[in-house]
Amino acid sequence: MSSPVPTPPEPPFISMHTAVVLLTAIIIGLVIGALTFLSDFSTPGAVLAGLGAGGLSVPVLRSLIR
Repeated sequence: MSSPVPTPPEPPFISMHTAVVLLTAIIIGLVIGALTFLSDFSTPGAVLAGLGAGGLSVPVLRSLIR
């Protein structure tokens, strides 16, 4: 009888570093968007501020979180 050959585990979809950076950027974008909306009640302005803050925080977080 031959024993079954174990298959190696499947690699993760994204790394832990990428997941932490993206999750933190999403949280930063949501907070900035909410604060912008509360300051002037402009939905388009809040969306743009949140997207800008989240997008600009990704390179900074990538270098800070290791």
